[in-house]
Amino acid sequence: MAKQALILIDIQNDYFPQGKWPLDGVEAAADKAAQVLHAFRQAGDAVIHVRHEFTSDDAPFFAPGSEGAHLHPKVLNEGSEPVVLKHFVNAFRETNLRTLLEQRSITDVVVVGSMSHMCIDAVVRAAADLGYKVTVIHDACATRDLEFNGQVIPAAQAHAAYMASLGFAYADVLSADEYLKAQAAAA
Repeated sequence: MAKQALILIDIQNDYFPQGKWPLDGVEAAADKAAQVLHAFRQAGDAVIHVRHEFTSDDAPFFAPGSEGAHLHPKVLNEGSEPVVLKHFVNAFRETNLRTLLEQRSITDVVVVGSMSHMCIDAVVRAAADLGYKVTVIHDACATRDLEFNGQVIPAAQAHAAYMASLGFAYADVLSADEYLKAQAAAA
């Protein structure tokens, strides 16, 4: 039988409106992430939080030890839910994330968080490459406008492009409502 874990990626204060690097739609995404988190807690399934800190005090956001680098109150860890500290885009790189999943005999991971075009993309691809079945909750993820070669790519378009790419070959990409309904039907 499949054993699943929820991985919450970088839902941290600096990504919210008063932070140093606010994301488009972050409040709504965090609310959806909190709904999925609640369902995982109710089911007794594994929950792992991931928190990013840069290694330099002059980082543009997520400076070491700063309030902005703390987990956002909407999704704080509880009880024995581990918090993985990472210093790179990929949450598996030089962290104990894989060990935590292996210790819990996890086969399936559900991913929520930020930013769609960076850390979500990296962890989803890495998890799939490591053999996990991956589900991304698209409306529980957020990003911001991007710029390439003088052209601004609106956050909604960047998010959609990354979700389409991940859904093509790396993950099932579902809304929170779709995921929660499927879980309720399977119970």
